[in-house]
Amino acid sequence: MNALPPADFAALAGAAFHARMIAAPDGAPAAFLIALSHETPPQGPNHAWFLGRHPRFAYVDRVVVAEAWQGRGLGRVLYDDLAAAARAAALPLLACEVNLDPPNPVSMAFHQKLGFVEAGDGTDPRNGKRVRYLVKALR
Repeated sequence: MNALPPADFAALAGAAFHARMIAAPDGAPAAFLIALSHETPPQGPNHAWFLGRHPRFAYVDRVVVAEAWQGRGLGRVLYDDLAAAARAAALPLLACEVNLDPPNPVSMAFHQKLGFVEAGDGTDPRNGKRVRYLVKALR
């Protein structure tokens, strides 16, 4: 988990290329996604990795689905929404990373099912987490 203090979260959302929240019936967040782009100043080593390798992209910085709402397709809705926004901005690529250590096989399977492919591996110097960088070309 990469929790942020509220002020840092607000700053990240303010810098976002795209942000979306899906509310539960009671108004509480059921899921959200924050994406950055190639125009966003570096927001950490993973975003910087893509900045150094791809000229135009939308990068998923955070996607969270509350445990009670998992398995209901909200992740796919958020990614479809991001893909539509990226296409509207003529961005050819979606980008993200998935943890290898500690492993996150559920996230890896989700991204592979959506058509993401491996673009490289890295280690986050802030916390030592190993990640796999993934990309998906948009048509």
